[in-house]
Amino acid sequence: MAFRQEVLVFVMTVPLALLLGRTSVERALLVAATLVVLVVELLNSAIEAVCDLVHPEAHPLVARAKDLGSAAVLLSIACAALVWGGVLWLRFVGG
Repeated sequence: MAFRQEVLVFVMTVPLALLLGRTSVERALLVAATLVVLVVELLNSAIEAVCDLVHPEAHPLVARAKDLGSAAVLLSIACAALVWGGVLWLRFVGG
């Protein structure tokens, strides 16, 4: 479900990135920052699938691996937000 939501955000933000970026570098940063979220979410899903296959019962290490994968997704979203915020700040406030 999370991946579908992130794809929806990606589909909505790519046109915005192309419109709001002043240079090709800014456009590429905006698109790449959002694309990284999708990549990390896919890796998180792979980690969870392997954990469930190897150890279907509850186990502290499995829980830790899944938590770390989720934390990586959260950090990638935070990074994307910072990139978008920075580019938009420069576009509308900073010059």
